Amino acid sequence: MTPFPPAHRADIVEEIHGHRVADPYRALEDAGSPETREWLAAQDRLFHKVADALPGRAGLRGRLTELLGAGSVGAPVWRGERRFFTRRTAEQEHPVLYTVGPDGSERVLVDPTALDPEGTTTLDGWQPDKEGRRLAYKLSTGGDEESLLYVMDIASGERVEGPIDRSRYSSVAWLPGGEAYYYVRRLPARDVPAGEEQYHRRVYLHRVGTEPDTDDVLIFGAGMDKTNYYGVGVSRDGRWLTVSSSQGTAPRNDLWIADLSASPLESPGLRPVQVGVDAGTGVHIGRDGRAYIFTDRDAPRSRLCVADPSDLAYEAWRDLIPQDPEAVLTDFAILDDLERPVILAGWTRHAISEITVHDLETGEQTGTVPTPGLGSIGGIVERPEGGHEAWFGYTDNVTPSSVMRYDARTRETTLWASAPGTVEVPEIETRQMTYSSADGTQVRMLVSSRPGHTGPRPTILYGYGGFNISLTPSYSASILAWVEAGGVYAIANLRGGSEEGEDWHRAGMRDRKQNVFDDFHAAAEKLIEDGLTTPSQLAISGGSNGGLLVGVALTQRPDLYRAVVCSAPLLDMVRYERFGLGQTWNDEYGTADDPEEFGWLIGYSPYHHVHPGTAYPAVLFTTFGSDTRVDPLHARKMCAALQYATASEAPILLRNESDVGHAARSVTRSVDLMTDTLSFLAAQTGLPLGDELTSGLITG
Repeated sequence: MTPFPPAHRADIVEEIHGHRVADPYRALEDAGSPETREWLAAQDRLFHKVADALPGRAGLRGRLTELLGAGSVGAPVWRGERRFFTRRTAEQEHPVLYTVGPDGSERVLVDPTALDPEGTTTLDGWQPDKEGRRLAYKLSTGGDEESLLYVMDIASGERVEGPIDRSRYSSVAWLPGGEAYYYVRRLPARDVPAGEEQYHRRVYLHRVGTEPDTDDVLIFGAGMDKTNYYGVGVSRDGRWLTVSSSQGTAPRNDLWIADLSASPLESPGLRPVQVGVDAGTGVHIGRDGRAYIFTDRDAPRSRLCVADPSDLAYEAWRDLIPQDPEAVLTDFAILDDLERPVILAGWTRHAISEITVHDLETGEQTGTVPTPGLGSIGGIVERPEGGHEAWFGYTDNVTPSSVMRYDARTRETTLWASAPGTVEVPEIETRQMTYSSADGTQVRMLVSSRPGHTGPRPTILYGYGGFNISLTPSYSASILAWVEAGGVYAIANLRGGSEEGEDWHRAGMRDRKQNVFDDFHAAAEKLIEDGLTTPSQLAISGGSNGGLLVGVALTQRPDLYRAVVCSAPLLDMVRYERFGLGQTWNDEYGTADDPEEFGWLIGYSPYHHVHPGTAYPAVLFTTFGSDTRVDPLHARKMCAALQYATASEAPILLRNESDVGHAARSVTRSVDLMTDTLSFLAAQTGLPLGDELTSGLITG
């Protein structure tokens, strides 16, 4: 192995809550310094020297391109007889937003690649007005996720207004008529303390065509916590406004409602639904005038209640669909153009999706919605004006995204739209395994391999384990290519996620974060114990919070793993709140400002648990230069620490990519990233890729 590029190692030791905390690579926090730029350039040369010479890359790249050529399609959003949807064909770099009018003619509304042939512009969100005449949409460039807000006239395709900046993570709630909307916008940088530019959101009323900086009316948020995120909604008839507030990513929110028929739009009479309650709750006002309350209050797997919107006191809530003892309620839709109106309820049962049918008045279950298989269902969509049809997205391990239509009159599910591309998908076998974690908790894991393969195989174990995010079956080009080549791919449903409800999430956050890492180590040991792999053939992969997961895994159990891909990770948990959106995550992890919570963080912080003389696995860090969520400094510091400390000959590499951020990216860039990561893991675990890994033909 070529010697690693040297990084200046400083004698920086701080006293924090009685602990001496070393930070030898703090200089690498400054991405713009000449020393850091020089170090990054040297890391880039090393990465390409190693990665570009890995075997099988040409065939792998071609096969990944084929598999991604399936494209994607999104469920329709209806406004009268006009519908809106996204689709990506094999030739397109990003999904394109289309509309179809009453005459059936299809038209492009927003094509990110047409706006930016370089492929660095993404469509972050969109919302048609209630009549389907105007469209609000948000664009970001270069991966910064800054979300510039625009409004378009749908009939002509002409831009009506925009850009309105500082609209990141803003919902848009149109008022009837399409002349005004409520939305969320950050305060200008000049009005907030230095370093807090990504915080300080407010809810505003905006009238189309007016100047947002001078004419917007402040509705809500002044004087509240700087990390608050806000959501806004307006009922279809325009009468009810709801405003939700959550402190960062905390798993709870405050909620208010206003009757806009009884107070001015500019000064809605907001009254609390819940404030200071440790629960997540949302309210939807139905066409029947009832408030439908989706909540995990006193129901960690969630339930659906009903009440009169004029009286939303907790005592007035009535269970319509109670909590299920095993499945997690995820979604609902109302179909009322029937003799006996029904409500559809979406669930995940141990990470597998299902839909049940219930009487709208009593909540009694009357049936189930047929689904194509054991997979994942997207949001269930109804027509705003009511009807007997519903649409939902569907995917599983071998099925690209598709849209299904359910007819409540015939009780049949049919394919509404399939992914536009034609692709030969390899035959794979996926089974759900259950294993015991260190404390005896039963954890589930989805394991995919080629049918008939026996004996230990090169294996990738993937996990996330945080922020109430569920890992469910989905079409993945990287999983399919790995399994097709003869490998095993495992996805562990760790605590910290939402696979088993809010209690499952909370069992893996704050002072219980070690449970997540224990679940992951136990998953690896189960794969080895069952003869599916060996430590010398086992790789682990994770990104963002999952990057923290694999960073902890490689420092706690370096003997258990052969190779690691650590993408856009959090790794310095002592200083994470100082960078990116870190302060919005301290309810999930804890804050280093508190002595007890600092103890949780320093107990597992990967950067602070790198010990010289340890034989660490091969590691590939992947970072993205425009990432405004997780600063790439985490990976830079950890990479330098591991390169200095490791006693093995395994490579420690850093792949640094510019003009892309934490989330969406073009297909070409996705293929490049997957080619680099999978070929690295294949070389380390002994999976032969060959140069003919196309159309299902494997050699080598």
